[in-house]
Amino acid sequence: MHEVASSTARPTASQFKLFVLGALARQIATGRISWDQTLTVQDAVKSLGNGPGSLQFAPAGTVVSVEEVATKMISISDNTAADMLIGLVGRKNVEAQVRRWTTHVSADRPFLTTREMFLLHYVPGLADRYLATPRHQRDAFLASSVDPLPLSDILPGLSPAPRYVDRIEWFASPGDICGAFAGLQRLSRNPRLSPLSTVLSYEVGGIGLDPSVWPAVWFKGGSEPGVLTLGWLATNRHGETFVVEAMVSNPGVALSTTSITDLVALARGAFGLLG
Repeated sequence: MHEVASSTARPTASQFKLFVLGALARQIATGRISWDQTLTVQDAVKSLGNGPGSLQFAPAGTVVSVEEVATKMISISDNTAADMLIGLVGRKNVEAQVRRWTTHVSADRPFLTTREMFLLHYVPGLADRYLATPRHQRDAFLASSVDPLPLSDILPGLSPAPRYVDRIEWFASPGDICGAFAGLQRLSRNPRLSPLSTVLSYEVGGIGLDPSVWPAVWFKGGSEPGVLTLGWLATNRHGETFVVEAMVSNPGVALSTTSITDLVALARGAFGLLG
């Protein structure tokens, strides 16, 4: 209904988890995976960037259900949970989901885990070596030169400034993210996939929509230095569904501390016009 450069790919930060959730949903729909199937937390797959409740802080050997892992991935944007699900469904299947829902497939190949992203951004010299590697050889580079590294290797390069967010990240356009939300809504109509609605409803993003006007709201956002993305799918009391997506990035400078409140206010105003 209104758009600004809606087909231009931008870094998504944690909104990439919508594609992971979509790939998981497809495998559950076919019976390859079940919501109550269990996964075991392992130190080797732990990532960073989350607070209390994240599987990052769970003892190795902790057993969790797929549904719990998916819920943590969305509700608290748990990076370790996301990486566990990428490992479960397979990187290639996530890339196949990206092909279904975006027009920027090559930018997300190979599809990084969060652990790989942290290492590439902050281990000195590693990003330049990765970017110098032909794209068709980058899977092998990740396996040989990134995945074996301990996360402690990022410490010398840690910085609050953006790092390679315009070249090493997850990428999609605002239109792609709207399509991902819509695709998840279609998938949720499958009886096997009914938990999707609950998983996506846990975090409403502080937008403050009137529940008498908007009884159903989904949210997924993302952030890292230089990147902020916020997206909501909401269904109004008339049964009409809309998605509002906001994406902003600056590869050279950290974003203003008011960026999130500004974007939330814009999104709330948009839903006010739509409701």
